[in-house]
Amino acid sequence: MTDQSLSSRRPYLIRAMHEWMADNGQTPHIVVDAGAQGVEIPSGHARDGRIVLNISETATRDLMLGNDIVAFEARFGGSPFFIKLPVSAILGIYARESGQGMIFSSDVKGPSPPDGSPDEQPGGDSNVRSHLRVVK
Repeated sequence: MTDQSLSSRRPYLIRAMHEWMADNGQTPHIVVDAGAQGVEIPSGHARDGRIVLNISETATRDLMLGNDIVAFEARFGGSPFFIKLPVSAILGIYARESGQGMIFSSDVKGPSPPDGSPDEQPGGDSNVRSHLRVVK
């Protein structure tokens, strides 16, 4: 399977982080590129081209975390508003209480792995550099 045929990890990570936060009594918030094509949010609530939205079960109604679209109803200034967001417009998800979460890069599918296994490359594992880092 090539990188071209792989689906984006972003919707799966959003759902997983949302569930993890809810299971741990945290309040999930998403950071959204308010200017991205297809973003439907109430006007006047974005700052610096971004908007932070509470997507907890208590703050939303009919929350749908799909592979292409995140949609829900929320209240803004006491009035209900239907929110519709392309998953690609979601820049990150974090817990309000702890700040733990994840920010997504613009490279949705990630870098291509090197050809062959580390053992087949000259020098073995010493030439393989990880793009991962330890987060405490």
